[in-house]
Amino acid sequence: MLYTKEANGSFTETLDRLAQAVTDHHFGVIETIDLKGKLNAKGVEFERRCTVFEVCNPHRAKLILEEDMALSTALPCRISVYEQDGKVFVAMVRPSAILGLFDMSNEVGQVASEVEKELIAVIDQACALTAV
Repeated sequence: MLYTKEANGSFTETLDRLAQAVTDHHFGVIETIDLKGKLNAKGVEFERRCTVFEVCNPHRAKLILEEDMALSTALPCRISVYEQDGKVFVAMVRPSAILGLFDMSNEVGQVASEVEKELIAVIDQACALTAV
């Protein structure tokens, strides 16, 4: 259900590499969410760093949304960079797992599989010290 990989380098370096990898693989960053900052701003003391990237490939999103607008509840894809036990990790819920909850055509299933492969490549690139 999850794809998780330990990153090489610092939290900030990993964020930078993820932003580049998203672009390299023809996705766009819709938004980044600093969860620590958001929680702290709401008066909730939380000290672990976690940044969530909401990413989308607009052409593939269009194919999925044309099938069924209810699938919009599963978009955009989210990739998290977080610290745990002194290490940096990058993770996502696999798109095939999320979209598998819906009754969808084989075409949408194929799109989800393609997106998943590409996002795994994005995460693998972000976790490497040098570009893949």
